[in-house]
Amino acid sequence: MKLYYSPGSCALGIHILLEEIGAPFETQRINFAEREQVGEAYLAINPKAKVPALQRDDGTVLTEFQAIALYLGLTHPERGLVPASAERQARMMEAMDYVIGTVHATGFRRLFRPAEFAAREADHDAVKARGLEIVRNGFALIDRDLADADWVVGDFSLADAALFYTAFWAAARLGIPLPDRVEAHYRRMRARPAVERALKDEGL
Repeated sequence: MKLYYSPGSCALGIHILLEEIGAPFETQRINFAEREQVGEAYLAINPKAKVPALQRDDGTVLTEFQAIALYLGLTHPERGLVPASAERQARMMEAMDYVIGTVHATGFRRLFRPAEFAAREADHDAVKARGLEIVRNGFALIDRDLADADWVVGDFSLADAALFYTAFWAAARLGIPLPDRVEAHYRRMRARPAVERALKDEGL
């Protein structure tokens, strides 16, 4: 397998899952600063021009975080990354969808790319302020749902990798304080060898 990624992007979560699984894989960095994601070579891999993308051993490519994560979890059941019960599977997907679809896509995206939400530069500060509000509210809800659990759905699962990459953006990139339980989850994640390896490999 080959993971196409940009360092510190949401692909970090998939990188972590690959490390957790322990199956052979390689990585290929896509340099967003040089616009490699819209170059002919990468568009042939992923016409969506974004990461992550996972090229499987048969040459086919999967895109979108949830799809890749679920594929990895289901094809490596011995790692226990997908809960056994339907209830916990649903809760795992619920958590991933909220982290990716709300905290990432509507919150952090405003912070990182305000021009996508407002054409006038004079409006960018307001866009970022709204993004920060979404991020903080999102982490507050996640913090409440974590309660006294170490992991998002009880045992470590795909959802924990999704939560980690957004918490990493907050804590390591933007200096946004995390609520207590999310902060504790972030620290537990950073203590995992798979996370340490993924961060080191991406130069983070």
